[in-house]
Amino acid sequence: MSSNKVLPNIIPVFPLSNFIIFPETTVPLNIFEPRYLQMIDDAMKSDRIIGMIQPRKTGEKNKPDLYKTGCAGKITSFNETDDGRYLIVINGVSRFNIINEVEHEGLYRKCKVDFNYFSQDINEKKEEIDFSNLDTILKSLKTLFERQGYAINWKDLENQSVDQTINTLSMASPFSLEEKQILLETTNLNKRREKLEEILKTYILDKFSNTTIQ
Repeated sequence: MSSNKVLPNIIPVFPLSNFIIFPETTVPLNIFEPRYLQMIDDAMKSDRIIGMIQPRKTGEKNKPDLYKTGCAGKITSFNETDDGRYLIVINGVSRFNIINEVEHEGLYRKCKVDFNYFSQDINEKKEEIDFSNLDTILKSLKTLFERQGYAINWKDLENQSVDQTINTLSMASPFSLEEKQILLETTNLNKRREKLEEILKTYILDKFSNTTIQ
């Protein structure tokens, strides 16, 4: 099935630094900036799809350059607070590559995107995964989280599939935005597991300093 048949080719994008999502993961968001309140209003009137993307460290302050690859998510829960904020939950659907930015009258940004490179994200057939050394990854991550003061509910991970566990840890880990982008751009889970191991080794070897893999 072509992803273009189920997902729009022009989507609103939400640039958020050091934040990634993967397909089949769920994340809460607290929306309060006027441009993103407008974005959510418009998304709720249509297909509820928004694209999460990391901004680069270049470009204008209010309009930074964007990484090429992000992930589209669907708004599955929406609540408005008394002070006008939106509390939403989005479910990751598919990663995408940006083709170009689209001008429009809204306050937020829109991009024309291509989902074809990550067509496996919505393919019902699951890839075979070799996670024989998953325990080693989990032990290293637990140590890293503890050393850097990050808290995660490891019991919740026990109820997830292996692929969801790897994606959740890739999202939640205290890595740099460049390292998280590398994990996001890996095409399949086995490669993501390899990259996750590679990144963890640099933290362990460098005594948990924030070293980016190039």
